[in-house]
Amino acid sequence: MAGGALGFWNDWASQISVLLSLFFQVLLHIFANIRRRKDGSSWLRVPLWVAYQLSDSTATYAAGQLLFSGATKDHHLIAFWVPFLLLHLGGPDNITAYALEDSKLWGRHLLSLVVQVLAAAIVLYRHIVGGGTLLMVAAILISVVGVAKYAERTWALRSAKFSNLQSSLKLRTHDMHHQQFYTEHQDWYNDGDPVLQHAHSLFHICKRGIVDCVIAVDESDSENEVDSQDIKIIHGLLKDREQMWRVMEMELSLMYDILYTKASAVHCWFGYCIRVITPLAIVTSLVLFQLSSKDDYSLVDVVITYILLGGALVLETKSLLVALGSSWAFAFLCATQWDWLRHSALCAGRWHRLRHTLFFLRWSWPGKMTIMTGSSRRWSGTMGQRNMVRSCTRQVDPMNRSLGKLCKMLSLGEWWTIDVSEKVKKHAEKWILSRQSVGDMNTMGLRRTKWGELALNEEDYPGLLKDLEGYHGVDFHESVISWHIATDLILAEIDRRGDHVSDDQVELVSVLSNYMMFLLVDSPDMLPGLPQKWLYEQTCNQLKKICTKHIAGSPGNSFWTMLKNMFRPQHHRGWKPSELEKEIAIDILSEFERSNVSNPRLTYARAIAVKLLHRKEDVVYALLLLWVDFLAYAANRCNREAHARKLGSGGELLTVIWLYQEHLHQVKEEIRKGQNPV
Repeated sequence: MAGGALGFWNDWASQISVLLSLFFQVLLHIFANIRRRKDGSSWLRVPLWVAYQLSDSTATYAAGQLLFSGATKDHHLIAFWVPFLLLHLGGPDNITAYALEDSKLWGRHLLSLVVQVLAAAIVLYRHIVGGGTLLMVAAILISVVGVAKYAERTWALRSAKFSNLQSSLKLRTHDMHHQQFYTEHQDWYNDGDPVLQHAHSLFHICKRGIVDCVIAVDESDSENEVDSQDIKIIHGLLKDREQMWRVMEMELSLMYDILYTKASAVHCWFGYCIRVITPLAIVTSLVLFQLSSKDDYSLVDVVITYILLGGALVLETKSLLVALGSSWAFAFLCATQWDWLRHSALCAGRWHRLRHTLFFLRWSWPGKMTIMTGSSRRWSGTMGQRNMVRSCTRQVDPMNRSLGKLCKMLSLGEWWTIDVSEKVKKHAEKWILSRQSVGDMNTMGLRRTKWGELALNEEDYPGLLKDLEGYHGVDFHESVISWHIATDLILAEIDRRGDHVSDDQVELVSVLSNYMMFLLVDSPDMLPGLPQKWLYEQTCNQLKKICTKHIAGSPGNSFWTMLKNMFRPQHHRGWKPSELEKEIAIDILSEFERSNVSNPRLTYARAIAVKLLHRKEDVVYALLLLWVDFLAYAANRCNREAHARKLGSGGELLTVIWLYQEHLHQVKEEIRKGQNPV
């Protein structure tokens, strides 16, 4: 082609840009919900991230092309594409922010909204007005809904900002979803998961907790009635641990909606009106375009216009159906002041029939309809694992080092994930309940005692806290490192001596220890205190020196053995240490004092291990209590923004534990009085 690639781009830049903009919108609609679950494929997150980053810039570039392009024979039709770009800038309902920080930049989106609307108005005035009545009316219709959707996105970002969430809660202390109505009609919301209804009913607890909003108690009868209803629901959930856990997961999914999607802007009168009007406006524009004369337009541009109209109709119809079938719509109908609407939609069963119909359609709809059920809102239920000794042995081994880059790229070498077992949930919940009963929480719901102190001060282990007072660590991160290494040393020595211990307890201790180390290295902002990565790196360097001595004198693994170990299923990357790891741990216990190693964390770890191994009590159970206490303390003291930030990448066990404690704090007085039904 004459002019080469540059000439081709100059001729077709507008067409390519608008089609790319539509393509990115489709990608966002399809892939946005994979961020809810940690087990979502990382390969699917790549196109989602690319689409999110380029969607706005592509639409803005295309609008600029149309604004500054010269007049052509197709200028009326090409100008008609500008309103669709406003619609694209509004974005899909299932993603507004990719990161929590995006909501803090809502002012930029507001400024962009003003600039884009002015630019669109200029283009329409220059090229549409006077270019045919039918095309002009169609452009105006798309422009109106496009501006509304773009403004709605900006409002959703503003609403997700923590300070605005806090202000809204202070103005309205409870999201009163007519909880009595909820309780009396639990069987109405029968999508197979009635706990989702409870999640909506208790969601105000999650919202207050995530923004650290302390609201003065109103002594009015209505407020007391709502509080008593909260207590009644929580007590009912505590009778079934699995049900309580699922409610926590679903509340966090609802919080994800508030922070990262348009939920706060969609599920109100304005949002529903936009979703009803938009498909009607697009259909009307399609009919008007069909009736208008196309003799002066090229076939390619006509086809592109039909693609834009058809794509917009499909995506906006999907948005309408998803909004109407969402559990948020049920909450909206329960809370509405219009009794006739609630009666006709819920009592007459119309909304429930619509939702069930959408369940059948969701599997055949392009990109899934993303009608969120209880099961689809559930957390993936996985927890990361990282072991310092295992990591150091792999880094110093020559064969492992040669495959290190591949391991890092595939996320297979340094850490792994496992499913959160029922045993982990059971012990965590049991410990949290016991802390509430002894009054370890202050009026703000924060832990009074230092991490691990309650576990070390148990009656079954007299004097243990005093014996280890000098080795417990003054910083939380330092304590995690010291106790993590000490745990490996103790378990290795117990295995060497052949002591009779419970395999379940050993597994739980190892799993929790590895999880806290995973958080320390991969998500240090979720742990209380100042992240100090140098502590971890310095300790690893000392461990590598010890590991090198053992690996140098042992036969190396073959290349194929290393590959087999690297690609083995994740559930086989278990908690049990290898013989080499046990040998290194035993060496630290026996020969550490004669070595030249002077790392404080290793010194503390060895001292802790020696003192515990010389006690007659059940050492493994003491470690289990300690790690559960570490977990509960970290969850309670974690920065709330860190919890919210993690929701954008699948969530963490630590966040579920935090929310569990927030709910138990609501019934703390009943638990202390011995009224806990568990």
